[in-house]
Amino acid sequence: MRTVPKIFILDVDGVMTDGKLYYTRRGKEFKVFGPDDHDALSLLKPYMEVRFVTGDKRGLPISRRRIVTDMKMPLDLVSTVRRLEWIAGRYDPREVVYMGDGIFDPFVFGGVGYSIATADADEGARRAADYVTRRSGGERAVAEAALHLLKKFFKPFDPRRAPKGLKASGRWQA
Repeated sequence: MRTVPKIFILDVDGVMTDGKLYYTRRGKEFKVFGPDDHDALSLLKPYMEVRFVTGDKRGLPISRRRIVTDMKMPLDLVSTVRRLEWIAGRYDPREVVYMGDGIFDPFVFGGVGYSIATADADEGARRAADYVTRRSGGERAVAEAALHLLKKFFKPFDPRRAPKGLKASGRWQA
């Protein structure tokens, strides 16, 4: 990628979560989101816009609770087969980093500036990605990806120094 990325778009299920769908008799009840992802994205936000997409209409209230309410980040319901079209209608695809894990994600990967797959992504997605995390979705893969993007395109994160003005989920001082 020669263009400096301006937007990081992440799929929710299988990237922010472990990708499993948990049902009871009442329907889809919950999703498992991993640790550290929000904090690492907070480090990346000064450099680029961060937003999420999901194709899971029935699980949208669960995803909205975590992404929009808790993390205060935008979330859009976008079909898994229309993602590249959706991206191109809103952004210059060359300025987009997309992170996914699914069978349709290689199509998106081929049309954006930089692509990231989780370690447990579909084999085709892993082969098509510019970078594959060592961690699985819901297991700090997003945190790893955010730190990778900082190092590759911006300024590497120094864990020995707390960033000034950072609004993360935790506190840097007691």
